[in-house]
Amino acid sequence: MLDVVYYPISAVLWAWHRVFGAVLGADNGFAWALSVVFLVFTVRAFLFWPGLVSARTGRRMQKMRPQLDALRTEHGKDTQKLAAEMQKLQREHGVRPLLGCLPALVQIPVFFGLYHVLRSFNRTGTGVGQLGLTPEQNASTANYVFSAHDVQSFLSARLFGAPISVSMSSSDTVLASFGQFGGVPSLATIAAVAIPLMLIACLATHLNARFSLRHQVTDTPNAMQAGMMRNLMLWVMPVGSIIAGPILPIAILLYWVANNIWTYGQQHAVHAMLGREEQGRVAALR
Repeated sequence: MLDVVYYPISAVLWAWHRVFGAVLGADNGFAWALSVVFLVFTVRAFLFWPGLVSARTGRRMQKMRPQLDALRTEHGKDTQKLAAEMQKLQREHGVRPLLGCLPALVQIPVFFGLYHVLRSFNRTGTGVGQLGLTPEQNASTANYVFSAHDVQSFLSARLFGAPISVSMSSSDTVLASFGQFGGVPSLATIAAVAIPLMLIACLATHLNARFSLRHQVTDTPNAMQAGMMRNLMLWVMPVGSIIAGPILPIAILLYWVANNIWTYGQQHAVHAMLGREEQGRVAALR
């Protein structure tokens, strides 16, 4: 059933690996790492327009705030009437809140799909979703659109000495399966790559949250809830990369960092575009 997610993700990853592999070599760890990064960029590029709509919605909501406050005062005890009037006001201003959720909703299956595809390059483990294959069986088994030869290339690839499909908590069985493909990686080697990525992901998530909150609509009737959400975005979510980092494959940490790099650039680009739109409207009214 989830093949509808796994096959497209593996196809995009395969396509980018063909591009970078042709330049750097098919077994090059940077070719595989860049393939993951550009998979993220591909998905985010498709989601740029919904992201722009989401930011535009936020600005329009900010301008609507006095009217929303008036509606809450007038219909605060009648929740159905309040909801109907708020929807009417949103339609009048061209606000589509659900569309603003699309980027996040799409990225969730991409994240878990990529996690599954990456794990499926090495199915020697015995955990959930693993097949307990021998290293020889695993190396001769295709992975969605990737052939058995691609699987062997992935297993041979190293990023500063570490396979990008392993995590700091990978079992000895999984690590041993890399023996005939460049040697068994040590925990120290894996940590030397994973820990810097964890720290970069943590810092980037925090910085993006700070920028987002500066342009976010505040809702004074729910000040306590807004404060909790602020702390969640600024501190809990960034620290999540540190907590989850040891169990996440290096490639997923690359995904996290690349996603934050795109988010940083997109937030600045979108708000610059919206600023120019507002300046244009003001100039047209003069």
